Amino acid sequence: MTVRGVFYVHSAPPALCPHIEWAVAGVLGVPVKLPWTDQPAAPGSQRAELCWEARPGTAAAIASSLRAWKLARFEVTEDAAPGADGVRYSFTPSLGVFTAALGASGDIMVPEDRLRHVMAGAAARGGSLETELERLLGTPWDHELEPFRRAGDGAPVRWLHAAV
Repeated sequence: MTVRGVFYVHSAPPALCPHIEWAVAGVLGVPVKLPWTDQPAAPGSQRAELCWEARPGTAAAIASSLRAWKLARFEVTEDAAPGADGVRYSFTPSLGVFTAALGASGDIMVPEDRLRHVMAGAAARGGSLETELERLLGTPWDHELEPFRRAGDGAPVRWLHAAV
């Protein structure tokens, strides 16, 4: 079984670009050459998008292979497959990794146990439930990445099929 997904590098220094390609190639099992373009939201950095088709769990493997590189901003999505929800991984240097299950319409799905944990934690600490829920939905990551996403509108996208 294969799933489809998209890998977005929202910003990376040019010197890191070949290393990103090598890391993604190692996960996909095929050579990767991303279509790098300038990132207007961060002058001096590059951006790229890659649509992929591979085995379930590939998005997690891509995110794991890149999460230690603190100079890149990226997102990896994986469409739902029979028996598995879709998933999105977002990474920013200041916030780290955010992971969310995605429904068929692309909405973030929050499991009941995570909601209960957030409610209990907010009550115990006297914190704001709204703030905790926003973190649970990835709002801080969305706020940080949105200028980079908008700057990529109209950028070229390539499809890559992994060796399965």
